[in-house]
Amino acid sequence: MSLPYSKKTIENFLNPKNVGDMDDADATATEGSPACGDMIKLYIKVDKDTKIIKDIRFRSFGCASNIAASSVVTELAKNKTLQEAKNISWEDVLNNLGGLPPVKVHCAVLSTEALKTAIENYEMEHGLIKEKIPTSPEIVKNRLKRVINPVTGKDVMSGDLVKTIDLKGGIIQIELNIQESHQFAENLKEEIKERLEPLWDIKEVNIRFVE
Repeated sequence: MSLPYSKKTIENFLNPKNVGDMDDADATATEGSPACGDMIKLYIKVDKDTKIIKDIRFRSFGCASNIAASSVVTELAKNKTLQEAKNISWEDVLNNLGGLPPVKVHCAVLSTEALKTAIENYEMEHGLIKEKIPTSPEIVKNRLKRVINPVTGKDVMSGDLVKTIDLKGGIIQIELNIQESHQFAENLKEEIKERLEPLWDIKEVNIRFVE
């Protein structure tokens, strides 16, 4: 039986590069959700002087395409400057894999989104953003649109999981329509904090469960 995957994809699935956690990472990013079946957590270590990504690792929770795309994007980004890594597109990942089935192209997109978010988080945390736009409720909402509720498969904004957002003095207060005892409550809390805490002018992110 022939498989709908290129030799390069199969190779990166069976022998992925740069797999593992990074305890001393300079920045991390998580993209995807267990709800859609594909998720990636990316870690980067950056040379402070040259701004070169000297180490990059990932954890993938998903299909063969997700693992292969994550492997390739780390190889493409390693030893690149932050600016060079920003320019890596999902098409670059797709081409390096020799293509993916149409229903799996989103895995290439997911891998590059994780890379760009990790770089963005690094730049915010290290004061590298040239134009420091104050965080607004709209910016908070846009970041929350990338947090998926595993129960519904929708993002927490369109799924009405977020009840209120209050932003004052660099402190974000969020109320979620979910019980604290819910099996996914803690996961959602951690992912929301991971999305919002890197914002350059945010001092604290507090989550309350109000259902």
